Amino acid sequence: MELISIVIFIVGYLAIAFEHPLKINKTASALVTGVLVWVVYALVKGPHELEVLSHHLGSTSEILFFLLGAMTLVELVDAHHGFHFVSRLIKTNQPAKLMWITGFIAFFLSAVLDNLTASIVMVTLLRKLVSDKSTRMFFVGVVVIAANSGGAWSPIGDVTTTMLWIGGQISASGIIKTLFIPSLISLIVPLAVAAFWVRERKLGSFHHRAELTPEEDRHGKIMLAAGVSSLLGVPVFKTVTHLPPFMGILLALGVVWILSEVLHADKDAETKKPYTVGHALTKIDTSSVLFFLGILLAIGALESFGYLTQLAVVLEQTFGNQYIIVALIGLASSVVDNVPLVAATMGMYSLADFPMDHAMWEFLAYCAGTGGSILIIGSAAGVAVMGMEQIEFGWYAKKIGVLALLGYAAGALTYIMLH
Repeated sequence: MELISIVIFIVGYLAIAFEHPLKINKTASALVTGVLVWVVYALVKGPHELEVLSHHLGSTSEILFFLLGAMTLVELVDAHHGFHFVSRLIKTNQPAKLMWITGFIAFFLSAVLDNLTASIVMVTLLRKLVSDKSTRMFFVGVVVIAANSGGAWSPIGDVTTTMLWIGGQISASGIIKTLFIPSLISLIVPLAVAAFWVRERKLGSFHHRAELTPEEDRHGKIMLAAGVSSLLGVPVFKTVTHLPPFMGILLALGVVWILSEVLHADKDAETKKPYTVGHALTKIDTSSVLFFLGILLAIGALESFGYLTQLAVVLEQTFGNQYIIVALIGLASSVVDNVPLVAATMGMYSLADFPMDHAMWEFLAYCAGTGGSILIIGSAAGVAVMGMEQIEFGWYAKKIGVLALLGYAAGALTYIMLH
């Protein structure tokens, strides 16, 4: 009967991977899969073994609370037009130069925020800078690569790196120090080719940016500075207090929340409503949070069954090289979501065998983060811009996927050579 849990997981995984053809939201599939796998576990093991569920729920909740706090904080900054200044940095009408500028902005922005948020911000800006749709698609494709590469070297830049950081597999300073150069290489290689491709293209008519009032401009700068410094302070908070990262992000959200209340203290309730956390909570992608909950619950059940440990042994006997195994996991993340892949890998290998900042964990963070760029469905950033710009799967695979694969390979080789 235990094998039924594997069948349920595979069917659920396929439903998630083929979300668009099936027209069933992947969050619904993930929640059903997570619960049903635990139902099988309960029937097989009996009620006396169910305390392990509380253990998995505890570690899962840490990740969910961190994501919820970070997403709310970013939305609060955005409500105050905090990201308006980014558009002021872009003052060129040369396609190749604009490609380099947007690529690097997305790269560093995703490391501070996260790759999904950075992608949405950059696509919104590109709509104002590049009105020609066929040209803008190249820029948007590179934004996906840049955002995923930027998120791979930051503990708060990607859900998977956050999972590894919270799980104790990597440290904030360790991942920044070891993955910055490989991640940068994974961006520069495709960026150079894409900039060459678009050098003769037309950007289209220029859209003038909406001007902010002096008060909006001042509030935007204050909230941006507070939000970014709070996010950057989370790793420091963990290092100093040894408390879990979700405590740091909740503190950051609370501080920025208080600042927002102070800035709008003289306004009535209706006027300041768009600047409140309550309003920000209505704009965050709650569906994604529930998706992670379902996936992590399902992975936790398989780990409790002992399947992930057995899988690790099979992979080790088949390939015998951790770099090859992790590189294949990275390629697989272009087809299916990298969250369950990383969660499964965390369950396959123990910290006793692979301690914090081991090369295997660092390489996993790189491969899972950047491998999702190869296909547009392989990352949250890709799925988001696919919906925003109506980019076709085949076009992305032919035009951008090849570039992403080159960057992925170049960055992976760079990491291996450096270590």
